[in-house]
Amino acid sequence: MSRRTEIDVRPITEAEFPDWNRALNTGFLRPPAVAAEQLEARRKEFVPGRSLGAFDGERCVATFRSFDQEVTAVGGAPVRADAVSNVTVTATHRRRGLLTRMMAQDLAAAKERGDVVATLIAAEYRIYGRYGFGPATTMTEWAVDVSRAGLDPRWAAPEDGGRIDLVDGEDVRKLGPELHERLRRAQPGAVSRSELWWQYRTGVVDWNGSPWTEPCYAVYRAADGEVEGMVSYRTDDRWGEAKQPLNTATVDWLLAVTPAAERALWHYLCSIDWVQTVKSGWRSPDDLLPGLLPDPRAARITTQADWLWVRILDVAQALTARTYEGRGAAVLDVVDRSGLTGGRWRLEAGPDGASCVPTTESAHLVLDVAELGALWLGDASAVRLAALGRVREERAGAARVVDALLRTSRRPWCPDMF
Repeated sequence: MSRRTEIDVRPITEAEFPDWNRALNTGFLRPPAVAAEQLEARRKEFVPGRSLGAFDGERCVATFRSFDQEVTAVGGAPVRADAVSNVTVTATHRRRGLLTRMMAQDLAAAKERGDVVATLIAAEYRIYGRYGFGPATTMTEWAVDVSRAGLDPRWAAPEDGGRIDLVDGEDVRKLGPELHERLRRAQPGAVSRSELWWQYRTGVVDWNGSPWTEPCYAVYRAADGEVEGMVSYRTDDRWGEAKQPLNTATVDWLLAVTPAAERALWHYLCSIDWVQTVKSGWRSPDDLLPGLLPDPRAARITTQADWLWVRILDVAQALTARTYEGRGAAVLDVVDRSGLTGGRWRLEAGPDGASCVPTTESAHLVLDVAELGALWLGDASAVRLAALGRVREERAGAARVVDALLRTSRRPWCPDMF
């Protein structure tokens, strides 16, 4: 027990930034050394008080960073979020409660700031539930066998009067932010992107210290000239023994605000000469991609996993920020062992709005705050969670009532890793 108290957990100073980054690289199994230009790039993300370190003497042995973010609730409202990233604990200092201490400090500060939720992308599934995070979105990756897709190989342009244009990184930085804003205002689970995000993804700033190779960028313009879609992709150079092209186009990211743009961009990618396989990158599990192909079986799922995790920090604000297609009421007993939120709440909701207030009424459904995080964006099912023993009905049929209120017709999706 004395060893735990000897390790100091605190916000790092600028002078400690190099050692913190060395610990970060070590924790993520990257070469520990951090080049000067890489450090300079990472300093652009440094916000005093938001990067925590655990120090054994003068050596940093655990890292943690958070930053301001907005996540889109069901219905399109932007919700203030505390985005958690860069979490590592050095192998020599595991099982000493360091992550628990860093997480407690950060979430308490987020609650004090008035953040409604906290978010993260979990590298390991079993870690974050104990801190109140629940898996709120899922991502799927497909590999498309172009030869089986059934698309016209002679395709050269969209049939709706739109067009595909190749652009460069400067164009992406000009056109991308506004396009992404249109997408995230309509997509539950999408998160905000900073100007720095676009600089990283177009080679202006080098965060990883690896040589920059510019990808290909293409935009879809509707018949009126408005940009409605954009894709970043890379291709390899692989040929078979009989001089047959076996090349793969791998999507870094693809944004589309209309079905026409999405259809045109996937058709374009599947029509590039020599490309036999298109890898989709991280997509929504109910993405249009397979159904856009004449033969959807040409799209093979290569990855399907949890993605954005949500931790509710303010039950009332989180539940009233989103919209509801149906009308109903439920009393939720939310258990939060950290004491940041929780209690018993009466939710009354309908298409015209919602109220969520503390109540002494008998609970209809008892659930941990992590399960509420999983349900908040409309993807998880309270009925399924009840069958798994992770929520408890105090009134028969309560889980079905909650599902009727919270679940959405299209699944939430977070296009980003952070």
